[in-house]
Amino acid sequence: MAYFISSIFFKFTGTRKEAEVSKLFETTKINEMQLFNRFVRSATWEGMAAEDGACTPRLIELIAGLAEGGVGLIITSHAYIRPDGQAGPRQLGIYRDDLIDGLREMTRRVHKHGSKIALQITHAGFFANFKLTGQRPKAPSQVDGFARSPREELTPAEIQNIVEAFSQAARRAKEANFDGVQIHAAHGYLLSQFLSPAFNKRTDRYGGTVENRARFLLEVLQVLRATLGQDFPILVKINSQDFLGGGLTAEDSLQVDAMLQEKGIDAIELSGGTIVSGDLSPSRRGITSEQKEAYFKKAAKVFKERLHVPLILVGGIRSFRVAERLVDEKYADYISMSRPFIREPALVGRWASGDLRRATCLSDNQCFTPARSGEGIYCVVEKKGKEQG
Repeated sequence: MAYFISSIFFKFTGTRKEAEVSKLFETTKINEMQLFNRFVRSATWEGMAAEDGACTPRLIELIAGLAEGGVGLIITSHAYIRPDGQAGPRQLGIYRDDLIDGLREMTRRVHKHGSKIALQITHAGFFANFKLTGQRPKAPSQVDGFARSPREELTPAEIQNIVEAFSQAARRAKEANFDGVQIHAAHGYLLSQFLSPAFNKRTDRYGGTVENRARFLLEVLQVLRATLGQDFPILVKINSQDFLGGGLTAEDSLQVDAMLQEKGIDAIELSGGTIVSGDLSPSRRGITSEQKEAYFKKAAKVFKERLHVPLILVGGIRSFRVAERLVDEKYADYISMSRPFIREPALVGRWASGDLRRATCLSDNQCFTPARSGEGIYCVVEKKGKEQG
C-alpha cells in the first residue's frame, strides 16, 4: 500500500485527533518530477548487487519496499560508472548497457507505488577498491596520509573520458526509466576529491582556485544536461564541508553550489564529511536526542538563504517534528534519510498515519556489518528482536 497524502495530514495529540496541513506531505516538483511528499531516501551502499554490479531481485525488493512504505523520492545506492570506479563489493553498477534491464525492473516496481526514483552515479577515484578493480586507483593528485599504496594521477584527457562515462551512465539511467539522476560529489569520492584541497594538489586548470576545482563537476553537469535534456531532473549530492584539515570549506562549497545553480542543477542534497573524517563522517553515531539531529542544519540555513535551488538536507534526522521544523523554518525543502529506512522502510507511512514516534534507528552503524560480510545491509537490532520474539 502506498501513502498518497498531499496536503491533509492527520496528527494525534493526546486523546484528540485533529487534521492539519503539513508541508512535509505537500505535492511538489523538482524540474518536471512531481513528488507526493518531501521525504527522500538518501543513497547508501546495500551490498546487494551481483558481483558485476547487476541489479538483483533482492535489491529490487528492498527498493520497492521503500516505495510501498511511502518514500516520495528514492535515490539508489551509488552506482559506479566505470569498472575502475568501484568502491565496494556487490555495489550497483551502470557501466554497461546490459545492466539496464535489471534497473528497468527496479524502476517499474517503484512506479507501481507512485514514488519516484533517481539513480546516483559515481566514481570512487582515490578510494576505488584495487582488489575488486584490479587497477591502481585514479585520483586528482598523489597525496599522503589517506592510503598506503600509490594512486594514479588523472591526466586531462582521462578526466574527459570519465566525463563521457558519466554521460553514458546518465543515458542508461534514462533508458531504464529513472525519474532523475544524482551526481555523487560528496563523501570523498572522485568529484568530491577534485573539490577538496586535501586531495586536489593540481596546478593545471583542474586545481588551485575553487573555480578550477569545480571544473570537473561542472563539466559533468553540462554533459548530463546535453544528454538528458532540459526537463530531466539532475540532482547533486555535495559536502557542506569535508571536516578534514585542508579540506573543502563551507564557503568554498557555497561557491560551488552557486556555480551549479547557475549552470542549471535542479536540486542539491547537502551532506558533509568523508569516509576518512572519523567521528565527523557522513554517518554519525549516537543520535539520541532531537538536539543531536540534523547535524548539517547550520550550514543548510546559510545555503538556503543564499541559493534558490531546492535544498535536500540529510544527516541524522530521526524525528517528525524536527523534519517539519526544518522545512517550516526554511532550512531545507526536502528531508533525506538513509539509516532510519534500513530499520523501518515504512517510516513515512507510519508518520502519515499519525504515529509520530521517533524513528527506531539507533544510529549505531551495525547495519553496515552484514553488508561488508556479503549478506547485504539490514538492521541487526531489528533482526535479533524478531528472532528472539
